Amino acid sequence: MTRVLVSGGTGFVGRFIVEHLLANGYEVTVGGRSPPPAGLYSQRVSHVPLCLDADADQAGAFGDIYYFVHAAFEHVEGRYRGGEGDDPRGFRRANLDGSVRLFEEARAAGVRRCVFLSSRAVYGDTAPPLVAETSPAAPDTLYGQVKLATENALKSMTDHSFVTTSLRVTGVYGPAGSGREHKWSDLFSDYIAGRPVPGRIGTEVHGDDVAQAVRLMLETEPARISGQVFNVSDVLTDNREILSFLQAATGCPHPLPPAAEAAEFKTMSTEKLRALGWMPGGRERLAATIRELAGRR
Repeated sequence: MTRVLVSGGTGFVGRFIVEHLLANGYEVTVGGRSPPPAGLYSQRVSHVPLCLDADADQAGAFGDIYYFVHAAFEHVEGRYRGGEGDDPRGFRRANLDGSVRLFEEARAAGVRRCVFLSSRAVYGDTAPPLVAETSPAAPDTLYGQVKLATENALKSMTDHSFVTTSLRVTGVYGPAGSGREHKWSDLFSDYIAGRPVPGRIGTEVHGDDVAQAVRLMLETEPARISGQVFNVSDVLTDNREILSFLQAATGCPHPLPPAAEAAEFKTMSTEKLRALGWMPGGRERLAATIRELAGRR
C-alpha cells in the first residue's frame, strides 16, 4: 500500500484529499501541529507532527513516505487573500520559507512525488477573461505572490526522482465535516431568515474533485505532469443560483437576490487537467451538494 503524507489534512480542503485517497487504497499519514480530532475521517489515519517553520528539522516526518501532498497554509482564520493580517513578514516566512524547507526535506528523504496546492490568485486581476496555465502570472496580493513563489521553488527542485506539480485551485465547496460549518452556512442562514443577500459571483469546485485532481498527479506518468501547473475549477456560479437550489430544497418563500454580472468575471480553463482524465461534477454536483447541506440544517 502506497504511503502518502498530507500536510494540512485536517483543514477544509485537506480533509477531502485524505478521504479520497483512503477510498482509493492509499495509506495516509496526516501532518499537522496536533492529531486530527476523533471522527474527522471515515477510516483510521496516522499522524506526524508537522508545521510551517523554516528553522525546524522535520525530516523524520518523511520516513517511509512515498508521496507528499502539501495542503497546509498558515493564515488568519477565515481569510486567504489578506490572510497575513498584520504580520506579512511572518506570513511569507511560514508559507514560503516553511514550505520550501518541507520540500527540501521530502526530496532528501527519497519522496517520489510532491503535489502543492496553489491558487488561482497567482494570476491576479489583469488576467485575460479565460485564464489558461500559459497566461501570465501577475499576483496582486501577498497571498498570490507567496503561492507563486512557492510554485517556482518547488519546480526548481524537479528531477527524474522527484516529480512535482502545483494545482491552481479556485474556491472550494462541500460538506465541512462533523461539527464544522460549511462555507455557505451564513449565506443560507441569511436567506432563510429573509435578510438581504448580496449578488456575489465566483468559480467553485467540489472538494472531492480537488482530491481527484491530486490523485491524478500521483498516478499519471511523470512525463505528462512533472514540473507543471494545472488549473482546478469547475463552475461559475452566483448567490442567486446557489440559493435557487436551496429554495427548491427547502421551499423557502423569500425572493432570490438579483443575478450577478458575469461578463467581466475571469474563469480558468481546465482543458489541460481534463486531458488527463479529470471529470468534475459540474452543476449536477453543485445542486446535489446544496440539497445535502440543506438537509443537515
